[in-house]
Amino acid sequence: MKHPDDERATRAWLLLTAGTLATWGLGAAGLAGPWLAAAVLTIAVAKGRLLVLDFMELRGAPRVWRVVLEGWLLLVGALVLIAYAIGLK
Repeated sequence: MKHPDDERATRAWLLLTAGTLATWGLGAAGLAGPWLAAAVLTIAVAKGRLLVLDFMELRGAPRVWRVVLEGWLLLVGALVLIAYAIGLK
């Protein structure tokens, strides 16, 4: 008997794999620049969100936990992007 969470985890795994392949493909293509860095960082944050919600099973957790962990992901992503932008100057 299939459980709905199994399908959700499988979808999340497929999306994580697709995100990994996408970032690898961008790097292997030799692309560079601030837009590429932003795209790769966006994919990384989206992958982190999938991990938090589906593999850590916080999708059904109290809202405060989701806000804290998703906020942390956004904060770290923003700080990395700011550090990258400062390094360009």
